[in-house]
Amino acid sequence: MRSNKRVIVALDVETSSEALELVSDLRDEAAAFKIGLQLFTAAGPDLVRNIATENQVFLDLKFHDIPNTVAKAGVEAARLGVWMFNVHVAGGSEMMRKTVADVTDFCSRENRRRPLILGVTVLTSSDANTLAEIGIERSTDAQVIDLANLASDCGLDGVVASPAEAARIRAAVDNKEFLIVTPGVRPKFATNDDQKRVTTPRQAILEGSDYLVIGRPILQAKDRVAELRTIREEIESAENG
Repeated sequence: MRSNKRVIVALDVETSSEALELVSDLRDEAAAFKIGLQLFTAAGPDLVRNIATENQVFLDLKFHDIPNTVAKAGVEAARLGVWMFNVHVAGGSEMMRKTVADVTDFCSRENRRRPLILGVTVLTSSDANTLAEIGIERSTDAQVIDLANLASDCGLDGVVASPAEAARIRAAVDNKEFLIVTPGVRPKFATNDDQKRVTTPRQAILEGSDYLVIGRPILQAKDRVAELRTIREEIESAENG
């Protein structure tokens, strides 16, 4: 895997024009572009479809609802042509299995490539205190590992997890093809913002992450292309030892 194809640029902007400008500037350096709740709510599915025609799109809407609703949403994501979308593992095994089955069936009937389906374990903005607030009296690590194994058992292609847990997920999940996509990645010079469990691009790769989701350090840079290339160089240093 080429290092400059490991970075998923988060299009955390307010308008479709800003998003399209970023895609135009960074498409040669990025593996994919993430469209999350803010941009999707502002610009809708047409923008997703537009960007997905020539680029890989990670639709980051974190579906979490009853099984039938999430499965139908997954089918619509596949219809948009996205490369990857995610669901909350906390939605349970029935929700995940039905989503995988229905999306796979739809793509087979329509002769489409099935999107990668990832499970969200514990948000990188959360920590042990956050879990305790919602009644989960266990460590973040233990919660993440159990949810990653559940996602794998239900046929998901991987998980979204903090790079701090990537190595333990890699060791715990008995599936060599299982993807680990990690937000909460910050170059050494960047601030953590609202992320609590963070690490650098180099550390994330060494810990076993496959793709790194990076937004603000790139979007807020004076030269976004140069910033992404700097991150690529940091990743290369990890790959080359």
